[in-house]
This record gives sequence, C-alpha cells and structure tokens, in this order.
Amino acid sequence: MTDETLGRYRQSIDNIDMALVCLLAERFKVTQAVGRYKAEQGLPPADPSREEAQIARLRRLAEEADLDPEFSEAFLRFIIDEVIRHHERLRG
Repeated sequence: MTDETLGRYRQSIDNIDMALVCLLAERFKVTQAVGRYKAEQGLPPADPSREEAQIARLRRLAEEADLDPEFSEAFLRFIIDEVIRHHERLRG
C-alpha cells in the first residue's frame, strides 16, 4: 500500500528518468555521427581541450542549478569516456 503523495513523487521521478534516457539517446546519435565524421577525416577520437571546456561549462551550469559540480563532472566524464570508446571502435 503506497501513500498518494509518495506515488506522485515517484511518477515525477519516472517521467524525469524517461526524459533523461531520451536525451541521452539523442546525444549519442549525434556523437556517433561525430565519430563517423572524425573517422572519415582521420581526426583523433578524443579532443582533450574540448572535453575540459565542456566539463568546466557543465560545472558552472551545475553550480547555477544548485547541483553538486563534482557529481555533474563525474556524470559528464562517464559520458565522454563512453563516446570516446565508440569513436575508437569506428576508427578501427
């Protein structure tokens, strides 16, 4: 037996999770296209200066949104590492 208030909170969390998954899927579609382009152009799979700029940007955004910047950096680092793995596979 669940409490109605808790049920509404959980429904909101479920909706947010769905949105996050859809956004991540869209992001990975774009980064896969970037990976193919890099492979075709002979560009390296990783771009450390871009990665650092993105991490700094995300940390600023996290602070503005009252989200732990350490968490946001770890989350973005996980995504970046996965993208680089995909790019390396495309490179062959």
